Amino acid sequence: MFSDLPAGAQHRYPLLPTSLRPFDAIVGKADILSNRQNILMIFLARAVSGYLRRFSTAVRRRAEDEGDWLYSREWWGSDSGDGHTVLRSTSGKGNGVVSVVAYPSSRPSRMHWSGMERRLQQRCEEVHPGYGDGGKLRVLGYQWRVLRFNDITRQSTAKVMAAYRENVPGVVYLMQQPHCLAVPYLKSMVSAGLTTIASCNFDIMTALQGKKNMHILCIGHGGGSLPLFLASKIQGAIVHIVEIDPLVISASIRAMGFPAFSLATQSGERAAAKPDIIDEIMWKGIHERVYLYEGDAEEFIVNNSNLYDMIFVDAYDGDDIFPRKLWSSDSLFLKALSNRLHPKHGTVVVNLHSDADVLNPDGSDPSELEQILPMGKYVSQVCQAYKDVLVGKGGSGLAFTVAVPWVCNTSLIVCRDFGIDSEYFRRDIVINTLISKSLELEHVMDLPFSCLEYIKRGFVLVD
Repeated sequence: MFSDLPAGAQHRYPLLPTSLRPFDAIVGKADILSNRQNILMIFLARAVSGYLRRFSTAVRRRAEDEGDWLYSREWWGSDSGDGHTVLRSTSGKGNGVVSVVAYPSSRPSRMHWSGMERRLQQRCEEVHPGYGDGGKLRVLGYQWRVLRFNDITRQSTAKVMAAYRENVPGVVYLMQQPHCLAVPYLKSMVSAGLTTIASCNFDIMTALQGKKNMHILCIGHGGGSLPLFLASKIQGAIVHIVEIDPLVISASIRAMGFPAFSLATQSGERAAAKPDIIDEIMWKGIHERVYLYEGDAEEFIVNNSNLYDMIFVDAYDGDDIFPRKLWSSDSLFLKALSNRLHPKHGTVVVNLHSDADVLNPDGSDPSELEQILPMGKYVSQVCQAYKDVLVGKGGSGLAFTVAVPWVCNTSLIVCRDFGIDSEYFRRDIVINTLISKSLELEHVMDLPFSCLEYIKRGFVLVD
């Protein structure tokens, strides 16, 4: 629960100008085409009708993506004063001042709120019959919630729904929208990571249907968008999260709508004996498969006995630094991580700042750039360390990077068995395999964005 929004308040959510759809322009121009051109267009339309039917759903979904970069102007934070701080405190774990800033969201529009209210009422009847008799759940509005470190670094962004019960209007409940990934690097990690493990002879289709478990570890929590997306889309996903900063954990639950029942103790037990009724209504079927641990990543992985199919690493601190102990080839962390990664299809995805490696001719670091690009100059070292420790020499494992559109990030993907001997690894073979899998995953997962956009950009194999 979190009650920073006044009960009964009327919030205005202005709509963005409607984007021109590609086919609108075509139809408009058709009026001035000659008859011969019109006949040709009809012939071509019939010839590719099967192709269009196959991909029209994907086009429509991309248009409906609430996390589309088009909407970043709503939450990026300008001088317009639209945002207001809902949480602010000082971290005791090196993240400086941790704050959450709320911004109005134009999507979903008001005309769609009643549909969500009906779904919430249906969930009430399914999970706790009679609970809704004391007052239906009503949607108060939708907001972007941005987690910041030191008022500068945008650590995480999530779409949040605010709701209240008619008979208790003074209490507001927040529910993060798990289908919405607002930050492009998360879409890159998901797209490249899932298509890679699907190319490693891992039966991801069975995991998607919940017929087998898929064990996933997320190192670094932020607002929790990534683990919630994975748990909601992959019915067999068991997601463990380790976050060193208790303030970040608290902020994600209190101010960003992350499910509170996910909290776990070091022994693996739930911190709460049972979830609240409202949490059951909002999260039943998802929060039972998410475990959020407070702890140091190195200690967690060293003392862990689980075997993970996928591991996501996104662990920048308040100074925008990726701690050296989480990427050095000599670190205890990487060696332990290797032991916890599935030996056949294990896949690791790492978020990196992609600023170019910059050195003086003598090999020293330019002091002017050290504060501007604190991590960028180590990117190639990080990639090489992860590949050397997790894959080694020879075999069928590989590592590659892709550039993230719109932001200065790179996704590093390392897998242990790509199904092809390293002797035959070529850029075109690898990327064509990934593209084929990405199209399949987009369809079966009903993704609101195109994986292809996040795979083909700046693809580089790590030697």
